[in-house]
Order: sequence, then structure tokens, then C-alpha cells
Amino acid sequence: MGDGDQGRTVSGWLRDIEVFAGPLAEFDPERAPADPVRLFLCWLSDAVADGLRDPHAMTLSTVDEAGDPDARILVLKGVDGSGWRFAGHCFSPKGHQLAVHPRAALTFYWPEHGRQVRLRGTVAPGSAEENAADFLGRSATARAASLLARQSQYLADPAERDHALAKSSALIEQAPSLVDSAWTLYTLAPAEVEFWQAAKDRVHTRLRYERTADDGWERFRLWS
Repeated sequence: MGDGDQGRTVSGWLRDIEVFAGPLAEFDPERAPADPVRLFLCWLSDAVADGLRDPHAMTLSTVDEAGDPDARILVLKGVDGSGWRFAGHCFSPKGHQLAVHPRAALTFYWPEHGRQVRLRGTVAPGSAEENAADFLGRSATARAASLLARQSQYLADPAERDHALAKSSALIEQAPSLVDSAWTLYTLAPAEVEFWQAAKDRVHTRLRYERTADDGWERFRLWS
């Protein structure tokens, strides 16, 4: 089979995968609240109530020094009027990227409900107290791994990692209140938040909130 035939086979296979298979959630933009945080928490609550897996998982998208995009999956740490929160090591790739370009995008997707939420805005690090509180709220293993400060570096021998992690875990056990000063709780303050509701007929519903000059919100319907 040639490359062209294989490409057509893969394309056909992908096209045949069913999307929006289950009963989709309903969404009436005319009844949406004035604040996107309220609508987001409503959609998140729906996902949790229906038992969707990892409902607080999200894609964080950043750009590096050269302007090349990067993305990874994280979990949401909190949301309120100031923004959406996530955490990471400031010496990690995402930490370096946010230090150079403190802007990012977040994407939430709940396929069983046919719902997606997209945000873009500026990112700011938390205070030392906020960072410490988030770090101490993590599991002992996660804290031990963070103290290694080796995320995304090349690993030549897994045994070396396991030995270093064991030493770090012992340190955590001896000093459970130890805090990694490089651990950072970030807040993304969105300039825009878009809610996307799928429809089986592919006439999807999109509602965008855009921040106004007086720090309020204006809503716009978008073409699907």
C-alpha cells in the first residue's frame, strides 16, 4: 500500500468515527448569566454530577521564546472573579514560557455533553503564601517530584530518577511542611471566554464573553 492509499484509508477511518454520540446537553444563550464564571461553574457542575471523567482537566496553551506554540493537560485549581487558576514549577518549560510571554489560553472539553470552553488572557503568578498553600495541598509523592526540579529534562536511566525520588520523599517525610519556593500558582485573567455547545446537526451554538473597559462583560453570539 502506498503512502497515498494509506493516507486515504486513515482519512476514511477517521471520518467514520462517530462524534456527539450520546444525548447532548442543552444550552440557551439567551438565559446565560452576565458573568462567565457563573456559566462555567454551572457547566463544570453538570460534568461532575453526570460522572464525566476528569471534568476539571484542561489544556494550557503557551508560546515559547521563538513564538512556537506549546500545550499540555493540567487540572484546574480554582476559579473566581479574578480568573482561572493552575499550578506548576516556575523552572518547567511552561514556567519559562509564561515568564517570557505571560499570556495563555485554556481549553476545557466535555465530549459526553458536547461542550467546550475556551479562554485567553494574561497570566500572573500567585503570592508566596498562595503558592505555598497549593504546594502543601499536593500529595507527598507530587511534592517530592517537584523538589527534584527536573521536569522535562532528559532521563538517561530510570533508576537514577527512582533513587532521587526516594531521597526527596524521605526529605518530605522528615519535614512535611517543607515548601518548594519555585512552585507557582498561576491565575489566568481572561479577556474573552467562549462557550461552545455541540448539536447533532452540526449547527453548533457559540457564545463569547468579552471583557469591557470597566472590567465588566459583553456577550456576543458567534457563527458556528
